[in-house]
Amino acid sequence: MNGLEHYFLLGSSGLRVSPLGLGTMTFGGGGWHAGEEASRAIFRRYVERGGNFIDTADVYGGGAAEELLGRLIRETSARDELVIATKFGGPTHPSDPNARGNGRKHIVAALDASLRRLNTDHVDLYWLHMWDRVTDADEVVATLDALVRGGKVRAAGLSNVPAWWATKAQTTARLRGWEPVAALQMEYSLAERSIEWEHVPAALNLGMAIVPWSPLANGFLAGKYRRADTAFAGDGRLAPDRGWPVEVALTDRHWRILDALDTVAKEVARTPAQVALNWLAARPGVVGSLIGATTLDQLDTNLAALDFDLSDAQRTLLDTESHVLPAMTPHSVFARFPERPPYITRR
Repeated sequence: MNGLEHYFLLGSSGLRVSPLGLGTMTFGGGGWHAGEEASRAIFRRYVERGGNFIDTADVYGGGAAEELLGRLIRETSARDELVIATKFGGPTHPSDPNARGNGRKHIVAALDASLRRLNTDHVDLYWLHMWDRVTDADEVVATLDALVRGGKVRAAGLSNVPAWWATKAQTTARLRGWEPVAALQMEYSLAERSIEWEHVPAALNLGMAIVPWSPLANGFLAGKYRRADTAFAGDGRLAPDRGWPVEVALTDRHWRILDALDTVAKEVARTPAQVALNWLAARPGVVGSLIGATTLDQLDTNLAALDFDLSDAQRTLLDTESHVLPAMTPHSVFARFPERPPYITRR
């Protein structure tokens, strides 16, 4: 593989981004967050190594992550060299029904607030944070197009949305000559591969990049938990130890994945986390996998995932142990007939 300075196009947009993006959910103070000095060191190291893709959200730390990121960008005078992404959709005022979700009123207000906190006149990529199950895709893409035309946003993306909704958004935007969707930000890792059934094919077909979040499955793929010593919640889920909102429902498949990671990691003299990130960075359509860190050592370890290559046999082992048959139709039917007809060749 190559380093952070080997940039990739973000979908059909002209944005060039690093193969690993820096997620800033950990930026801020208190609890499991990195403090300001640790965040500053992490930010500077990432930029010094050639990284240019930095992802945040208006609800991270109640806006504290954006404010801190804005200060760090000013300190380094690197704004023009960075691709800054933030998100809208989360609740910003609990008592106001329009201060949440994906309606035009909230999108515009949320962007103005984010620009103030980031101390910039535009964001390079503006994400819908999560499908609100109410607002139609037409309204969202029309609003994002207006923001791009107004100069406050350079490109648009969708996070945590159904594949059918993303498809409607993209086809509507292209049909009407609006700003297309540049990327989908979805949970994706060796432990969570369900987007491969709908989202990845849609993204590849419609010109959208895949930007994974939680590429290490809440730390599980880093090898921090073991079958013999992990404390489980009563329902069989891995109980987060730092107030993290995402739980991992562990099954025997997870432990097989970890065994395969350990095997490959020993063969290439790397850590399980590095192998997991390396595997993900090479998946079809994947760009800018978002890594978070609370220490410089953790960041350096993750960035080293780009410094080596896995063999075909090693990738096959990881693919095999992490594969899971779909439970939903029609994919559960397709899974019974995995081979393409012999008379069809896909170039």
